[in-house]
Amino acid sequence: MPRPRRLSIPDIPQHITQRGNNRQVCFYADEDYRLYLELLDMACRIHDCSLHAYCLMTNHAHLLMTPSTPEGVSRVIQDLSRDYVRSINRTYRRTGTLWEGRFKSSLVDTNRYCLTCYRYIELNPVRAGMVRHPMDYPWSSYRYNANGKPAAPVTPHDCWLLLGENDFDRRAAYSALFRECLDQSDIERIRDSINTGLPTGNDRFRHEIEKALSIRLGQGKRGRPKKIQA
Repeated sequence: MPRPRRLSIPDIPQHITQRGNNRQVCFYADEDYRLYLELLDMACRIHDCSLHAYCLMTNHAHLLMTPSTPEGVSRVIQDLSRDYVRSINRTYRRTGTLWEGRFKSSLVDTNRYCLTCYRYIELNPVRAGMVRHPMDYPWSSYRYNANGKPAAPVTPHDCWLLLGENDFDRRAAYSALFRECLDQSDIERIRDSINTGLPTGNDRFRHEIEKALSIRLGQGKRGRPKKIQA
């Protein structure tokens, strides 16, 4: 069966996931999280991609980034994956692959789902029961986006910039978004989109993607996916 086409359009953000092979651990120590973020930052600079949000879990990673070229995200993940696995194998004297197949990605509708994806990504450790609040988790972009604390280099998306007239107001408004739980229908749509590779958005957004790429997209599944992963 041929691989499904990966959708990528310059200047449209993408939600990306990388998972450990057979759900195995990808990050063994704090140094590994730091290395991954350093390599991610380097690859983003080389391939001109903007990183907006991230969360590194024990056996998978979530990223939200916007490329400036159609190949930008693929090249970032290719460089990042190669260099990270090479270092991990050398450090822990292991061999073979670390990641489970190809990374997954979904184009994100900035009018409706961009900030929702921000929250979905940074709430991962809360949903997993690891922390009570995203501020308590050190390996996500929440501390920067909500409090301005040092983190991996993050470039705010325009949706984040529209939250206020200055960074203080924007961070206050962003933090306030986390006082309410994500709507379950939004969680399911994001999960369904990342699992199928279809755009995260409404019918209008999907039709815009079809027109831009001159392709026809499937409808995807409605409701809760059979197999749910955070």
